[in-house]
Amino acid sequence: MRIALLGGTGDIGEGLALRWAYHTDHEVVVGSRDPEKARAKADEYETELESRGREVKVNGFTNEMAADRASVVVLAVPPYHVSDTVDAVADGLDGEDILVTPAAGIKREDDGFHYHPPNVGSVTQLVDDAAPDGVPVVGAFHNLAAGRLANLDAELDIDTLLVADDYDAKDIVWRLAEDIDGLRALDAGGISNAAEVESVTPLLINVAQNNEGMHDLGIQFR
Repeated sequence: MRIALLGGTGDIGEGLALRWAYHTDHEVVVGSRDPEKARAKADEYETELESRGREVKVNGFTNEMAADRASVVVLAVPPYHVSDTVDAVADGLDGEDILVTPAAGIKREDDGFHYHPPNVGSVTQLVDDAAPDGVPVVGAFHNLAAGRLANLDAELDIDTLLVADDYDAKDIVWRLAEDIDGLRALDAGGISNAAEVESVTPLLINVAQNNEGMHDLGIQFR
């Protein structure tokens, strides 16, 4: 399967790109508003993978071209860019594609990080509202530490929660998530539950910053 990571030059995009390219046979495409930046990052990912004995091709394109070439499109962009990014790539999407969003609304104050959802209640809902008719949306990968994800020497042993209203789309993303070694996918219900999932992200950041040795913590449900 071909997976496009829009904003794939950033932290969470890098981690997912490296993990999918390293652990699976899925084809990874890196997208960016700047095609030169996308190609440069794709080359970096190839070099990192080659140093570990994994020779795979990672292509870099504009976000629009990356989305047009993939069947699963991950919006690895900040929450305040998701709607604009969906609008920019909408012409390349159809009902056979899946939009995936890992973004969570967060604001930083003097006493720490706090959940800051958009007016519609969650970033996942915002993406669902912006998506072209018939294109399913799945919220996933919200609570992953980007540094741990991008460090291929690090064992994950963590869970990711999935929310979606389209069962088939959720099942595909579920399988893509579990293709990554050490990552377990769990069903958290429909998009109406996205706020509860997204709000865990600032909690984890606060715990990581206030406790020694927990910089790249994740969550497991037992």
